[in-house]
Amino acid sequence: MRRITSFLIGTLIGGMVGASLAILLAPESGQELRHELQQRMNALTSEIRTAAEARKIELQRELEALRQPSSQ
Repeated sequence: MRRITSFLIGTLIGGMVGASLAILLAPESGQELRHELQQRMNALTSEIRTAAEARKIELQRELEALRQPSSQ
């Protein structure tokens, strides 16, 4: 029983020390981090939309080419 208690106390203390270090060593505040993540997500979404639109145009051209009667 004593070993389990010691383990739980050690785990709790280790968790508190780890959380404290994470807060102290974080490069940005939470608000700044959320803002940066939102900007990155917006940029990624924009890139995906641009790539999807370009692919859509490419596929439409290929479809039109396939619909043209072949000259055989």
